[in-house]
Amino acid sequence: MIGSERRAVFSLAMLYSTRMLGLFMVLPVFVLYGKSLGQANEFLLGLAIGAYGLSQALFQIPFGALSDRYGRKRLIFIGLILFFLGSVLAAVSESIYGVIAGRFLQGSGAIASVLMALLSDLTSEESRTKSMAIIGMSIGVSFSVALVLGPLVAGVYGLQGIFWLTAGLAVFGMFWLFLFVPSPIQGSVHHDFQHTVITNNSPMQQGYRNKGTRDRNTRLFKSQIKEVLENKELVRLDIGIFALHLCLTALFIAVPISLQDSLHLPGEEHWLVYLTVMLTSFFAMVPFIIIGEKKQKMKSVFLFAILLLFVASFSFSLTQNNFLHFWFSLFFYFMAFNLLEASLPSLVSKISPAGCKGTAMGVYSTSQFMGAFCGGVLGGWVLSSYQEVGVYLLVSAVCLFWFFVARSMDKPSHETGMTLHLSEISLSDAQGLSDKLNGITGVEEVVLIAEDKIAYLKVIKSQLNQEELDAVMDCFGQS
Repeated sequence: MIGSERRAVFSLAMLYSTRMLGLFMVLPVFVLYGKSLGQANEFLLGLAIGAYGLSQALFQIPFGALSDRYGRKRLIFIGLILFFLGSVLAAVSESIYGVIAGRFLQGSGAIASVLMALLSDLTSEESRTKSMAIIGMSIGVSFSVALVLGPLVAGVYGLQGIFWLTAGLAVFGMFWLFLFVPSPIQGSVHHDFQHTVITNNSPMQQGYRNKGTRDRNTRLFKSQIKEVLENKELVRLDIGIFALHLCLTALFIAVPISLQDSLHLPGEEHWLVYLTVMLTSFFAMVPFIIIGEKKQKMKSVFLFAILLLFVASFSFSLTQNNFLHFWFSLFFYFMAFNLLEASLPSLVSKISPAGCKGTAMGVYSTSQFMGAFCGGVLGGWVLSSYQEVGVYLLVSAVCLFWFFVARSMDKPSHETGMTLHLSEISLSDAQGLSDKLNGITGVEEVVLIAEDKIAYLKVIKSQLNQEELDAVMDCFGQS
């Protein structure tokens, strides 16, 4: 990445991670400290934990669409204001219903899709994968820090202290946005035209409103959404991220109670458990990532991680009175969780049809947040009727269901995306170029958009004949 891209990526990673830190800090402490809220019960506590996931899922696409029209930074700022207001509402509320409303308002500032779009605006296609990996790492770090910081803050200042700190992080994010996050150059042309996409050697006309090249590149086409939803492999991965975050949210309704009531560990000391678990489990999963990627065993590693998630979840239900047993169950759970959290977006990126990666990630993110919402609601309801053991068995059942869904997945190919930037090209030449590109060894799929002067390729790098690709591009006067 060039210097400007590095600055953009790290500034967005900081903004993303500080916001997620505020959301994650509630997870390990809410069921313990939320009991003191007026009218609180287990179901409503679970609903409060998952409420932000529902509003996140509902508003991701509207925020992304509005950012296309009114600008990225403006919508991010509005999202941070909503996040701030939701945090303040939750902090001053003395009843569980006020906190539920605050959490829903927090999530309604659904800026994840806008941040990803802004990342695309500020980085080249070649740097996109690295950029998203850095964002993903920042989220992982913020999650680990939140599990440690949440119990510490709550132990001193209570649940309200976490929400006030979250409000402060929102204010910090507003200043950071305007001081350090670059502004993209966006077009201001407004006119309608027919847009020709050549895919699988067949031209397809799509009418939409043009608002500049960058705007066109980020717009979600109906045909792209349909293609993503009809892709069985992508749907399996969407089910996977839904299940993973359902289990995570439900688990944190039961684990803090087990630590406090069964293992007699005060809430303000839970951070020691989470710190040791997160550090060791992170390093333990690294060899499996290497085996999956380098040895081309990703499907085997993926299924192993889901099975390990099931075993760890079921292990929680067997005994809650032995600290060492509980710690190792938590260790193996987060070893599997970290492995799956890192693998899923990578698989989505590889499987996504050429030119539909953004749409696929949008559906994936929506599935993730809906999983968090359902995990909170189901976990709270099960806890109210069957206590912690019931929650652990619920999580185990979801993991087992996911394992059987994932078992039929195709072995992931080692395809990667490639973007070719074209010069002026006629529709007839574009059709011929698409035919030639499809015939190159190692090229699996081609999507060529003549008006945008761009071609998206899915290639197997180890098989790609670069000389043949260069010859085809030279033949059509492209470089």
